Amino acid sequence: MSAVSRHYVLAAGGTGGHLIPAFALAAELHERGHHVALITDERGAAIPGKPDYLTSHVLPPGRIAGKNPIGWIRGVRGVLQGRSMALRLFESFQPSAVVGFGGYPALPTMLAARAAKLPIVLHEQNSVLGRVNRYFAGKVDAIATSFGQVDRLEPQYEDKVTLVGNPVRTEVLKLRDQPFPEFTEDSLFRILVTGGSQGARVLSQVIPEGLAMLPPTMRSRLQVIQQCRPEDIEAVRQRYAVHGIPAELATYFEDMAERLASAHLFIGRAGASTIAELTVVGRPAILIPLPYAMDDHQSANTREVVASGGARVIRQPAITTEDPETYRGDRKNALLKEQAEIYQKMAKDVCLQIQAIGKNPQTLGNAAHAAWNCGYPNAAKDLADLVEGFGASPIMDVIRMEKTMPATGGEALAREQAQ
Repeated sequence: MSAVSRHYVLAAGGTGGHLIPAFALAAELHERGHHVALITDERGAAIPGKPDYLTSHVLPPGRIAGKNPIGWIRGVRGVLQGRSMALRLFESFQPSAVVGFGGYPALPTMLAARAAKLPIVLHEQNSVLGRVNRYFAGKVDAIATSFGQVDRLEPQYEDKVTLVGNPVRTEVLKLRDQPFPEFTEDSLFRILVTGGSQGARVLSQVIPEGLAMLPPTMRSRLQVIQQCRPEDIEAVRQRYAVHGIPAELATYFEDMAERLASAHLFIGRAGASTIAELTVVGRPAILIPLPYAMDDHQSANTREVVASGGARVIRQPAITTEDPETYRGDRKNALLKEQAEIYQKMAKDVCLQIQAIGKNPQTLGNAAHAAWNCGYPNAAKDLADLVEGFGASPIMDVIRMEKTMPATGGEALAREQAQ
């Protein structure tokens, strides 16, 4: 624990990808005796997993996008309002530094930190520098990265960069030292399939068919756990039943860490938190990057673990993201046919990749070890060390702690939101 207790503000977008590492850093800083506040948007405030001691403050997201002038005006207004609210929080909370995790909801807070002349540390979860972090890269004190190679990060900022990895949840980190589940030519083959916070429709279409193509000796050993969208779950259940494949399906698994612990193979998207957890635990994967992710960052996220031999990639053509029901006549029929052909090809790829990685127990074990070697188990500690390196001098910390601080730094924000 640090000798001096400080105050830190974390600013993060409203998705799990931004907030999971923020929660992990908050836990580490709290363990060291510091006080931490979180600024996010309404979505972020509702995401499960936030520590009880972490006070959260909801600001306007400040998203400025599209071509509609009215949208721009509203976005700028939201940014300015959020900046003012963040400055008032700084006045009462008096942070030693602000840590930004990217995402549009972090924009007003970062602007406020600049105006208040506070030290700023950025954390980039993906292998492509996000737009908000890209904007502030030249204006901050340090940039923490999760991958050795980060696209869109200008060479002139390299002296600010520290590779720390992407912090993961405590329950996942605890699995780091557990052995890979026993896997032999006769044992069950447990496959975990997820597609983000609410599943992915393409996985519901492709994975059951791909598993059904496996040789009978391998198919008979399957035990599938799959996360699905609510509107897809019954159709997926029927597909598995037709093929005689045991499958446990749900729209959300609260015990995801336990599911990951028992899995021999993961199939799913390539978000930053997913890659971080797979590599910390050491689980081989078949990754299907989201084709319309901003700057195609999910494809970039797969580079390191694929190069190591810990994962394989199947590409999803962007055409599959279109909804045929929005069209009529020939266009609808043509799109349905094209998607069916793509899904069939992807299912064959899934089958081939599973056979390549899972037919031989030694091959699967080697892939698990390769993934494990790509992990950054000390990411939260290393990021906390970096953050602690910025802020007021020790004497100013003592002066700050002698002041009387409100019970929470968010009362003024709450009052303004209610007006």
